[in-house]
This record gives sequence, structure tokens and C-alpha cells, in this order.
Amino acid sequence: MSIIKNIYRTLVPESLRWKIINAKKAKQQNVVKSEILNYYKQNPTSDSEIIEALSYLKNNDLSVFPYNFFNTYKTKTITVFKDDANQLPYVIHNGKKLYFKKSWTNEHIIDAYRFLLAEQDSLSPHCYLTPNYQIKSNGIVVDVGAAEGIFAINEIENIKHIYLIETDNEWIEALKETFKPWKDKIIIINKFISNKNDEKNMTLDSYFSNIDIDFLKIDVDGAEEELLKGAEYVVTNKVKQLAICTYHKTLDNRDFSKLLLDKNFTIENSNGYMLFYFDSNFEKPFFRRGLIRAIK
Repeated sequence: MSIIKNIYRTLVPESLRWKIINAKKAKQQNVVKSEILNYYKQNPTSDSEIIEALSYLKNNDLSVFPYNFFNTYKTKTITVFKDDANQLPYVIHNGKKLYFKKSWTNEHIIDAYRFLLAEQDSLSPHCYLTPNYQIKSNGIVVDVGAAEGIFAINEIENIKHIYLIETDNEWIEALKETFKPWKDKIIIINKFISNKNDEKNMTLDSYFSNIDIDFLKIDVDGAEEELLKGAEYVVTNKVKQLAICTYHKTLDNRDFSKLLLDKNFTIENSNGYMLFYFDSNFEKPFFRRGLIRAIK
């Protein structure tokens, strides 16, 4: 299979490969979009945010963020640079270099960065912060699932220290370059955060039991439940604010809301809903809340 892939990559230009991939995605997305619209045609809803999303879907392509704000970012002009010193690609984000994976093409980076900007738009279901929900100045932050680090780079000037937790080695390479100007403010941890401690995994309780956390951000691609099981003490006693993604699984918003309320947090959902159609268990009623913002 690897030989066939190599021949394919040699004979087919990268630009054409990208078009083929996007054409396949579009075909699959049209099927999912029709399924969603047909479901709600047969099962009408009174939820105004879902009604708004359905209206968007009728006139636009399927989107993780099915709201008009997303269209602002679809064609946003992005310039990708390459750092001669380390050969890593980067974009200029709010005046700072934000590095990406060395293996990514410029097209991939442009698409990803557009999505990241949309993700943190004030109207987005995935927006962590609001004017009334901010990280404490000079606070201690833990970013679980740091990826490229856009959340952290947005806050780096305001905070005292941040723990960037990430397991993808290419992202770790990029994070080290992005945060080099603030190396005294960061610690990068290369571990999966879960409910066990071993060579590849660790619990938040095992690492942060003696550290007061002003803000905990959690986005771990569906492993949030296991993470919380290994963070019982920390979440109960050490965390003042918490933002956790709830779109990866159908019942996450319900289950995490109950858990946080039981621990005496005040909670709110972000605006709107997401359509996380990448999930192999993407199922009716399709729409999921993006995240919970919690505070004590």
C-alpha cells in the first residue's frame, strides 16, 4: 500500500490531490446534510439556535459551525511563511508567530488556520472565553490538548504560567518554537491525560494536586470522561475556572454539566450548537453543545 501511495504522490500533483480529497468530502457531506434536514423536517424543533442552524444548512454547505459567522472565514486570506532556521511553517497571529506541523502543506495550514479563527469567534460554539468569562490576570493555566497552541498564544501576555499538555510530537516541536519568546512561562508535558498513570498516561490528580489552577481548558478528542475520572481531587479542590469541550460525544454536555454542578461550579454553555459529523457515532438529533464554561 505504501508503494502505491508513493507512486500516487509522485504522479499526481499536490494541488490535484487536494482537489480530489475535497471532492470526496463534499460528496459525503451532502449525504449527511440531507439526513439532518430530513430528520428535522419530520421532527420539528422549537429551539431557536437549532432553527437558525437549519436555516443556514438549507443555503450553505455542511459545517461544523452551521451559522453565518463561519462564512466570514471561508475565504479569508492567509499567508504561510517558512522559518529558515528550523524549516517549520508558520502564520502571523495577532503579531506573533504561530507554528504548524512541518509535514503539513500550505493548503492544509490555510484551511486549519481559517478553522481555528472561526473556532474562537465570539459567536462560535467553540469559543472558550467571553467578555464576562476571562482568565484571571497573572493566573496559572493548564491547557490539556494544546495542539498548535492558539488558545495559549492568545493569553500568554496576560498569564503567569501555563502548562501545555500535548502528545503529538509534531505539535510539540511547533509549540516549542511558538512559545520560545515566553519559555520561562511554559511547561510542555508529553503525556495523555486520563484516569491512569503509566509510561504514556497520567492523571491530573497525580501532577497538579499541590498546584492551584486558575483556569483549566480541556479538549482531548473524546477522552474527556476518562480525564475527569483521574481529576476528581483537582477539579473539586484546585480549579477555579474550567472550560471543557462537550461536542465529541452525544451525552457529554448532559453528563459533564451534572458532574460540575455537583462540585459546586456555576456553569453555562457556549452559544449555539456544533455538528461534529467526523464522529463515527454521529447520530440523531445531531446537534451538540460546543463546550461548558464553569466557575466557582
